[in-house]
Amino acid sequence: MKRKMIGFVLCASLLIFSGLSFGQDLLIKNGTILTVTKGTIINGDVLIMGGVIKQIGKNIKAPEGIKVIDASGKYVIPGIIDSHTHIGFTGGGNEGGGAITAEVKVSDVLNAEDSSIYTAISGGVTMVHTMHGSGNPIGGENIVLRMKWGKTSEEMVVHEAYRTLKFALGENPKQSNFIRPGPLRYPQSRMGVNAIIRREFLKAKNYTEQWDRYLKLKKSKRPPKNLIPPRKNLRMEQLADMLRGKMLARCHGYRADELMEFIGLAKEFGFKTICFEHASEAFKIAKELAEEEIGISVFLDNWAYKVEASEGIAYSAAFCAKNGVLVSINSDSGERIRRLFMDAAKAMKYGGLSEEEALKLITINPAIQLGVEKIAGSLEEGKHGDIAIFNEHPLSAYTRCEMTIIEGEVYFDRAQYLKEREEMEKKKKEKEKAKKKKGGKK
Repeated sequence: MKRKMIGFVLCASLLIFSGLSFGQDLLIKNGTILTVTKGTIINGDVLIMGGVIKQIGKNIKAPEGIKVIDASGKYVIPGIIDSHTHIGFTGGGNEGGGAITAEVKVSDVLNAEDSSIYTAISGGVTMVHTMHGSGNPIGGENIVLRMKWGKTSEEMVVHEAYRTLKFALGENPKQSNFIRPGPLRYPQSRMGVNAIIRREFLKAKNYTEQWDRYLKLKKSKRPPKNLIPPRKNLRMEQLADMLRGKMLARCHGYRADELMEFIGLAKEFGFKTICFEHASEAFKIAKELAEEEIGISVFLDNWAYKVEASEGIAYSAAFCAKNGVLVSINSDSGERIRRLFMDAAKAMKYGGLSEEEALKLITINPAIQLGVEKIAGSLEEGKHGDIAIFNEHPLSAYTRCEMTIIEGEVYFDRAQYLKEREEMEKKKKEKEKAKKKKGGKK
């Protein structure tokens, strides 16, 4: 009993010091609810208790004292998820000092005061995958964050998400367009990028085998005397986790031939690629991607901004989705992130996706890619209360996000924001008027 009590106290202490919160209670009434996975409910309600969706349906009675939001005439959807961003951290997204930087972690430099977080919630985005840059063939470890503006960075981290490591192919890691002083950095060619990734995984394989032998001997009935562990290497530890299946690859790439080369590398060493980033030529290898169960995180209609992106097409996302590829649309931007719903809508024009299929590109699909589909990505009982409310259908050209809710707590309220801005402008004018009056008396 004493041990159980100690364990409970320790767990409670960890929750307090890690800044974790338990969410809020909230009832959303009379909205058009687009659940994404279980159809549409007209004049429906969503009840959130302790940050989790407890009930979805019609005529839900509000528990005593609970906050009620009237969503009459509005659309209620799951919080939008951006599977590829570089927001919420400081100090640059690439480590330019070397080609291989698997040991660095975005989580070490989180910045809860990045204004892009507020930009994100103004567009209904509740969760992002914020990533290391693409300047290294093997970059650092990424992180998944909830857009809890005003909270600490620790409170933003989504611990349920997959651990992912950033890889990059093509022009960025070989630095085709980089101008910097000093000698050129290896690799400087596409074949060099492929070769250096293989070289590092061969090292990691050897490193893993050394540790496996050591641990086996250590656990044996008669371990050798003076048994010395291998030297620990932070870079190899990360790649060893890849080989052990504890971390998944997210790979930046554009050309179909390079994506296929990376698939070959993954098979050679036995690590899993969960998603290709940008993937302008994914439509050329949609069948292969579907067979390998590798998703893509793409721009909808943005291509030809550099040579390797020149063969992209606006129809790629819809074409790949129709051919069994798990597709998400990303912003890769701290500004475009507020308009992801508009990009999703374009997939109806360029490829003929249905409203529900288009909405999946920014909700349940990225949730699956990030490993958070059990808690986010659709409106279902038992999932977290991450919700966006729009004044019109979220795929309309005339819509705007009115409210963004994370775990039952309102983080963005457009009406309140406009009211506060108006008050600030009024105070500013009064201050300027008083200053001029004071100056005139002198």
